Amino acid sequence: MTRRWLVTGCSTGLGRALVERLAQAGERVVATARRPETLSDLADRHPDTVLTLPLDVCDPVACAAVVATATAHFGGIDVLVNNAGYGQCGAVEEVSDGELEAQFATNVFAPWRLARLVLPLWRAQGGGHAVFVSSVAGAVPFPGLAAYTASKFALEGLAESLAQESAHLGVKVTILQPGGFNTPYGTSAALPRQRVDAYEPVAGPMLAGLRGMHGNLELNQPELFAEAVHRLVGLAEPPLRLPIGEDAGQFLTMALSARTKEFDDVTAARLHLRAAP
Repeated sequence: MTRRWLVTGCSTGLGRALVERLAQAGERVVATARRPETLSDLADRHPDTVLTLPLDVCDPVACAAVVATATAHFGGIDVLVNNAGYGQCGAVEEVSDGELEAQFATNVFAPWRLARLVLPLWRAQGGGHAVFVSSVAGAVPFPGLAAYTASKFALEGLAESLAQESAHLGVKVTILQPGGFNTPYGTSAALPRQRVDAYEPVAGPMLAGLRGMHGNLELNQPELFAEAVHRLVGLAEPPLRLPIGEDAGQFLTMALSARTKEFDDVTAARLHLRAAP
C-alpha cells in the first residue's frame, strides 16, 4: 500500500534518512525543511513521489500552507511525522524564559499545531497516523538537558491524549523513543547564554556526550530509524510507543524499574503509616 506522508525536519539526520527510505519504497512524501535545497537531490531523483517544501514549524501560516499544499498535491495526507526539533542544553537555573519558550515552540507547540491542522482531513477521510518523534529523554531525565527533557515529556503527554481522543475516528498515534543516534543533533544543540559554573560537574559531561554523537559509528545509525518507522506505519495495529535502538530499551527499562520501585516503596510506607495506631 502506498501512503501519503508529511514529514518535518528532513534536512539531516533521522528525517533525511526517513525520506530516503520512503522514496526508495515508492511512497509519496512531502518532505519539509527550513532549507529544502538540502533535499533537492531526492526531489530530482523521485519527481513523481517526493515534493520538498520550505517550512519553519514555528510559523503558523507556513504550517497551514504546507498542509494545504500537501493535500492538494497528493490528494490527502495519511501519515504525519513530527520530526523537527532541537536540543536546548543547560541546567534549570541556566535556561532563560526566552530559551525555554523557543524550545517548547519547536518541540511541543509545532507538533500540536500540525496535528490540529491534519485532524479535520483525517476525520473526513476516516483515519490517519500521527507519529511523534520523542526520545528516551521523554521518559528519562538527563542533567544539563532540562528544557529538552521537559519538552519531550510534554510531547508524550500530547500524543497520549490525542490517542485517546481520536481512536474512535480511525486515527492512530505512535510515540517514537530513539536512543543515541549518529546524527548532527548533538553538534547543533543550543547552549544557554548564561552559564553557571556550579553545574559543570553534571552538565559538562552531558554536553561532551552530545557533541560526540555525530560521526560515532558505535551509535545507532539513521537507517535503523528509517526502517523502523516505515515498518511501523505498515502495521494494522501500531503500538503507542516504539523504542528504537538497543540502548533505548535499556534506558527505558531502567527508568521504568526505578519508578516502579519508588512507587512500591512509597506505597508500602503509606500502608505502614495507615496501619499504625
